[in-house]
Amino acid sequence: MHLLLQSARVTKALTGLVTEIRQLMQLGQGQSKKWLKSVEVRKLLNISPGTLQNLGINGTLNYTRIGSIIYYKQEDINKLLEGGLK
Repeated sequence: MHLLLQSARVTKALTGLVTEIRQLMQLGQGQSKKWLKSVEVRKLLNISPGTLQNLGINGTLNYTRIGSIIYYKQEDINKLLEGGLK
């Protein structure tokens, strides 16, 4: 009897955890990515690779290089689109 009661408690706790994880996953799906790769930025801004490179070189759009991949902050892209970055 004690084992059945303990098993029911464990099942209830696991069910609660699964529900919480599902809710957290759904919250995360509505959020946009924090960092974008070059190809994503080019598609978003409708610009060529050379134009994106120039935006980085002249300091209009900051970037971070990790290995051979360049990342741009979504926040900076939004500011650029709103005319806030110079």
